[in-house]
Amino acid sequence: MTTTAPDLSAAQSRIQAIYSPELLESASRTLSELLTKHAHSLPLESTPVLNWAHPADNFKAALQQLNQAPENEAKEFDLSKTINAFRQLAQSMLDRGHNLQNPRYIGHQVPASLPLAGLFEAIVSVTNQVMAVYEMGPWATAVELALIESLGREIGYKPGTFAGLVTHGGSLANLTGLLAARNLKCPEIWTQGPQAKRNSVPVILVSSDAHYSVTRSAGILGIGSENIIKVPLDERRKMNPAALRELILSCQADNKTIIAVVACACATPIGAFDPLNEIADLCEQHDLWLHVDAAHGGPTCFSEQHKHLTAGLHRADSVVFDAHKMMFMPALSAFLFYKNKAHQFSAFQQQAAYLFDPSAPEIAEYDIGLRTIECTKRANSYALWGIWSLFGKSLFADLVDITFATTRTFYDMLLQASDFEPLHEPECNIVVFRYQTDWLNALPMEQQNLFHFKLRRQLIESGEFYIVHSVINEQAAFRITVMNPLTTEAHLLQLLNTIRLRASELQKTFDPPPLVDQCEQT
Repeated sequence: MTTTAPDLSAAQSRIQAIYSPELLESASRTLSELLTKHAHSLPLESTPVLNWAHPADNFKAALQQLNQAPENEAKEFDLSKTINAFRQLAQSMLDRGHNLQNPRYIGHQVPASLPLAGLFEAIVSVTNQVMAVYEMGPWATAVELALIESLGREIGYKPGTFAGLVTHGGSLANLTGLLAARNLKCPEIWTQGPQAKRNSVPVILVSSDAHYSVTRSAGILGIGSENIIKVPLDERRKMNPAALRELILSCQADNKTIIAVVACACATPIGAFDPLNEIADLCEQHDLWLHVDAAHGGPTCFSEQHKHLTAGLHRADSVVFDAHKMMFMPALSAFLFYKNKAHQFSAFQQQAAYLFDPSAPEIAEYDIGLRTIECTKRANSYALWGIWSLFGKSLFADLVDITFATTRTFYDMLLQASDFEPLHEPECNIVVFRYQTDWLNALPMEQQNLFHFKLRRQLIESGEFYIVHSVINEQAAFRITVMNPLTTEAHLLQLLNTIRLRASELQKTFDPPPLVDQCEQT
């Protein structure tokens, strides 16, 4: 029996049209126009920071757009209609998205990324630049390695002795660095898994304010989240070296294997930088792997004014360093460095014959897939390489200096305001503070906390500002991170006044608990 091949000419024609340079040209012009108009709108008072909508409403709208796609196979491709539909979809993304480039965005540790960086990212996406083996991404590999070399020198590593890689986010970088440490201390776990016979319990000593990804890593690595031992902090919420020393000695006495010591530069809660040199002294004395999560604060090393905060970073065996935070790159671009270049292959120990070519063993040094969990890895260094090549590394010092100075200005404003209280003196661009009045302070702490949560929720849903909340010593508070170098003192003064206004309105409808007659109670 013979079968007739289906006629795919119409499908082929539509596919050719979608790949056509003419469509790309028209869509690029449309997008450039929309992005430029959007950029001009961001500083305006009428432009919301967060385009708030209920999750169910956003889901419904997104699903509706999907269901509007044309399904008529016989329909010929129409360039004009396609561009009009593209315009509408792109405009929806801008209208419904989060405006991080708005100077009134001072929330999470996600930056108002440099606009030109996004154009370099567009090249990556349009041409689908990926990398695992050198031959799949020769220029992407060269760019990544050039950045690793340059950034490593800024950290203070000696040229020719260190190595690194770029991965998708600080959490994955933390996991990879700690995996290398675990494999060096407990190599049998990689091959035998949880059945491996061990004479001691593996543990990780971490700053009490370490990012939750470290605890997640312990679970993934088979160490167990219960074997995370938190090192007490001092009064400035920095890791206490004396407490670390006691825990090291205690673990040794209890026959526990310390996989790594994890310090922060800086920790997320208030932006505290751990004393790295003192911690490194202890790790070297006891032959322990020091892992530093410098995802946020690492780029401080570019600043002559503030680089003392990262003193000792070069002594760490592994360092996480996010370009998509204080280097103001689009997400995600996280660097992981190894002080000893031999350790770059410690995390992963398997081969894939279809990827790695034994006829060119000298190329293995350039096959990034040998040292990262990803196989198809997006080339996520082009933006940083492009911006650094255009403006030089002094730009990153400027970004640190400006945002840190703006945060200090805000801290001084809080000190001068009787109805606000900063909960710490900021070291970087993070500050935590509370709104306080006699009325609010008279309430039980649970009610004060609830008031803060409700107040922040009203603030962000209004689109006036975007800030986040924090809980310090069981007290709810506001937390800002100055992640836009265009945020000014005027914006911060406006923030305080807006909080005052919304607090006054919320007070009218806020129900405090009924007063308890202490005499009757006794």
